[in-house]
Amino acid sequence: MRRWTSCLATAVRFALIEQLRNRLALVIVVFFIPLWITLGYKVTASDPVRFFVRPVKRSITMDGNVISQMSGALHALGLIVGFMMFIATARSASFDRRLVLAGYPRLCLALAKFTALVLAAAVVAVYGAAWMRVYWRPQQLLLLAVGLFVGALIYGGIGVMLAAGLRSELAGMFLVIMISFIDLSLQNPIANPAADSPLLRFFPAYGAMQTVVTAGGLHVVPWHELALGILWAMGMVGAGMTAFGLRSRSRLADNTTTAPAGERHDCSPALAASRSGTSPSPQHGDQH
Repeated sequence: MRRWTSCLATAVRFALIEQLRNRLALVIVVFFIPLWITLGYKVTASDPVRFFVRPVKRSITMDGNVISQMSGALHALGLIVGFMMFIATARSASFDRRLVLAGYPRLCLALAKFTALVLAAAVVAVYGAAWMRVYWRPQQLLLLAVGLFVGALIYGGIGVMLAAGLRSELAGMFLVIMISFIDLSLQNPIANPAADSPLLRFFPAYGAMQTVVTAGGLHVVPWHELALGILWAMGMVGAGMTAFGLRSRSRLADNTTTAPAGERHDCSPALAASRSGTSPSPQHGDQH
């Protein structure tokens, strides 16, 4: 048990290091989120806009720039976390497979990616909510951050799932952008006058969007919509982790189950990779 815990701790540490080494994503997080939130509030007209809030089964009226800011923040955070998880999963795929070949527990690698995803989503959600608080006062700031967190978690899971199933980074990023664009644009009453359509309840970020708007304008906790968003997030994360596990599986990995137990649970990635008879690629050798 202690050895398995050590394996998990090592995998989490390297997963976080890999995220921190993605300097482009860090720059986007630091500068793009406040820029997007600022432009969404300052550039968009503040004319009153009606938004149907399903938890109270009625429409409420909010400033148009506030609605645009909330929708844009969800969109930006989803894209950023989806991008971060897609790049990290795609670029570490070959190295992860070598670790599995060397007997490294696949579950540790999957849980490490899940931990990195949760932390990344939490950080950008708190950061985004803090910037939104600069321009206006939400009724429930904590719930606003939770809604942003759920939205980021959903698209992070989609990023892992696409990275495990696609070979092309361009194709993966294109799909993340298009899915988020369709999902959130149709829920924005400024872009779509029929944004109260019941069909939108089946969209991935519907629960997150309803949670964010409710947090912004009401003193109500939308339990049902929040649970719906969490279910979407868990579904996407589960699908992503399953796809990651299937991709990291190989015939040779299965053969390692016949190896002595003491040789299957070395928690040093470098030793594990070398034990497989290969060495990390130059790119990942640098990263790890």
